[in-house]
Amino acid sequence: MTTDVLPQLTAEIRAAAHPDAPDAAPCACATITLAHRPDATVLRHADTVAKAHAPGTDPTALALRLATATRLPDVFLPPLAPATAASVEGRPVTLWPYGAPVDPEAPDTAPWEAAAALLARLHRTPSTPGTPPMRGPEKAALAMSRLRATLAASRPHPAARPLLRAWSALPAWARAEAPAPDTHPRALCHGDLHLGQLVRHPAPDGPWRLIDVDDLGVGVPAWDLARPASWYACGLLPPDAWNRFLAAYRAAGGPAVPEGDPWAALDVPARALTVQTGARYLAKAVAADRPLDEVEQSLIDACARMAP
Repeated sequence: MTTDVLPQLTAEIRAAAHPDAPDAAPCACATITLAHRPDATVLRHADTVAKAHAPGTDPTALALRLATATRLPDVFLPPLAPATAASVEGRPVTLWPYGAPVDPEAPDTAPWEAAAALLARLHRTPSTPGTPPMRGPEKAALAMSRLRATLAASRPHPAARPLLRAWSALPAWARAEAPAPDTHPRALCHGDLHLGQLVRHPAPDGPWRLIDVDDLGVGVPAWDLARPASWYACGLLPPDAWNRFLAAYRAAGGPAVPEGDPWAALDVPARALTVQTGARYLAKAVAADRPLDEVEQSLIDACARMAP
């Protein structure tokens, strides 16, 4: 099914990028594949980006998420249309302007302060009635489900046990098995924050904006800080970058972490993101029948410390 999406999505994006051109008119623009996975296919043609969302995406929830991005142009890159543009292989398609991504070859210039300020602004924004739940815990559970399926089809792997134990040690809400306790604050959340979710628009030097609305919704705002917190705790994010990110979030009035020790709020989400990321990495390594690299092993080691 995923292979069939590409030609159909290419036709959709060409038509969207050149709405006034005849159907058979030649086009000198290249169509670039930005992502091609079972859960998302993203193409760029000229200054237009088209995304085929995951199979089984709830169209009503997606429409509500698109509406939220549309009304928050100072936080999200707004879509080119407030509704889905089409459907390919039963998967909804959305259209977006192109934004320049973070340069992966220049980690010292990563926009941690900008990301923190955008999150704080998002977390302070009231949600509208009917806004769906943030999908962070659901995505973590999905990563574990995919890992279990991969492990079931392969020989045993020594990294599986500490990872599965760390997952079992998490509270039920972080495994998407129960609602979060009422003691946890609620806010409008991105749901899957990492540096790949930031672009400059207009490219190449416009302001930073968040992208990817698939997990946007109401939830525990500390989840949005959990991936950088996890990487910091695992030694993968330098302390200076983490401290700048946290300070910028607090300076912008972000409500997710209290003054003083932030880990009372961050501990569970950071542990959940450590397990989720470790599960994704382990599944890829097992499927490719290769050893874990240094970064992947550091996450497994962290899981072993979490649940010895």
